[in-house]
Amino acid sequence: MEENELILLLKQSNQEAFTTLYKKYWKQVYNFSRLYLTSQSVAEEVVQEVFIKVWESRDFMREEDNFKGLLFIITRNLIFNMHRKNLNEDFYKMTVLSAMENSYDIEEEIDAKNLSEYIDLLIADLPPRRREIFNLSRKENKSYKEISQLLGVSEKTVENQIGEALKFLRKNLILLSLFL
Repeated sequence: MEENELILLLKQSNQEAFTTLYKKYWKQVYNFSRLYLTSQSVAEEVVQEVFIKVWESRDFMREEDNFKGLLFIITRNLIFNMHRKNLNEDFYKMTVLSAMENSYDIEEEIDAKNLSEYIDLLIADLPPRRREIFNLSRKENKSYKEISQLLGVSEKTVENQIGEALKFLRKNLILLSLFL
């Protein structure tokens, strides 16, 4: 079923359409959250909150909107607000999220797409093994143990490679935020 058809059904409070969209996108929301959150459980809570907001705002959606972009913006806003509530000033400096407004419009959708593409480019710049480990963790949602067994390396190596990849991404996102 096409995404715009699912959104139309979602607007009609169709729970199956909601479940289909959830299953299709929850990993992407989770992986994006993990770029900014160190806690797996907090990232899982963000995923739940994102889809609660999707359900609550289903009446305002348009079939022609970019659903993936909307998810990104909701996720970004939840993470931003979570850290703003904690008054974590360093987070504002470390993320592009603080530079963006809280409302959804076509300009933000374009910004979200551009940021997502930029993050993909940064991931492509990682050393091959680090990129492979990072993608197995974040895109395929494999555990450190699964990755270590798959690649024949220690779990500590996997943990270190993920840590280095995240440091690289954060550093480059800080640099990007300075130019926005």
